[in-house]
Amino acid sequence: MTMTTVNDNGTDRDMTATEKKTYDAWAVIALQEQADLDTAQAAQAAAKKSAQKKLAALGLTADEIAAL
Repeated sequence: MTMTTVNDNGTDRDMTATEKKTYDAWAVIALQEQADLDTAQAAQAAAKKSAQKKLAALGLTADEIAAL
């Protein structure tokens, strides 16, 4: 990853090898979690859109759909 400095009590310093290794491992996990969240949100939006299409196909008005 790209981060190589940390702020230690107001002083910027280079990361130690252990800190860098830990940061890189954390960054991989954080990026994967964000990708998983994005995928879940996209699936949820698609499901909502599909449900709205099905309700609209039944001939319901927007107000009737909102009431459901």
